Amino acid sequence: MNQRIREMREILAKVPKVQLGFFPTPLQRLDRLSEKLGVEILLKRDDLSGISQFGGNKIRKLEYLMADALKEEADTVITYGASQSNHAMQTVTACRRLGLHPVLYLTDLIGSDEENPSGNLLLDRILGAEIHLEQPGTGDMMEAEERIREKVKVRIETLKGEGRTCYEIPMGGANAIGSLGFLEAYLELTEDLLRKGQVADYLYHATGTGGTLAGLMAGKTLIQSKTEIVSIGVGIGGEEYKGKVVALSNGAIELLGRKERVLEEDLSVMETYYGEGYEVPSAKGSRAIRLLAETEGILLDPVYTAKAFSGMLDHIEKGIIEKGSRVVFWHTGGATALFAEKKILGDIY
Repeated sequence: MNQRIREMREILAKVPKVQLGFFPTPLQRLDRLSEKLGVEILLKRDDLSGISQFGGNKIRKLEYLMADALKEEADTVITYGASQSNHAMQTVTACRRLGLHPVLYLTDLIGSDEENPSGNLLLDRILGAEIHLEQPGTGDMMEAEERIREKVKVRIETLKGEGRTCYEIPMGGANAIGSLGFLEAYLELTEDLLRKGQVADYLYHATGTGGTLAGLMAGKTLIQSKTEIVSIGVGIGGEEYKGKVVALSNGAIELLGRKERVLEEDLSVMETYYGEGYEVPSAKGSRAIRLLAETEGILLDPVYTAKAFSGMLDHIEKGIIEKGSRVVFWHTGGATALFAEKKILGDIY
């Protein structure tokens, strides 16, 4: 295992990357909750990844994506998301760190108060991003993104006319380059565990646009890890989802010049904890927020981590995760959603 990790580290070191976050992030044992549930639970604290105190897992992807933008000599970065997108806010943060102009096209799924912005939308404003807040219309967020892209084409032509060079990042940073960030993250987690003389039976995390899952699966495949990755769907999903993730995962592997491949049957994606919709809180998610807060003093967000954590808790209660197992939960950040609109927050107090 150690030799395979060293080999992958050497290959990754040749890929352009900028330093944005503070890695490795802590791997924290949840002592009280582990005792309560009879399962050893370790929390990978990507909510503490930086650059700012509002960092999260997207910073890992942005280290590779921003390096690619600089390689292309871009001075403007355009990306997409919902109005409270963690990815969008972290992209703006990364742009400011590197002296680039951030442009956001955000789909307003919840009816944001533009005069009194909150959560990530407030941070986007403070950071001085160019923000285009778009209405979703009658479709979902992915359909809205397709309509928005036509507006983006016009904006890019205008920016080009001003002498700017634009670089586009997909929603969630979900492409092969961005997925390298979580390929590397899987190596980091394995190193964390090896230092403790441990291995994990399970790894649980939230999956949305698929880039995080793609990177994790690529890392697991390359070092031949036996840890079972369980991905809790919090948005998008559908029949073509696994195929998209596999394409991203294998695209990341190909960037490293490797021949290993991830297959659809390798993925374990649970879509039963999604609730009523994206950025719509779930009752189980709200209970998960309260449980972790009251037992460990750590906060989850209602959009991603709460729903994923609730899925893990349900699997523990049902015995899908056996007593005495060791499970890692990847905290991807996003607690700023606790300070967003009530529609996102839900009933947790």
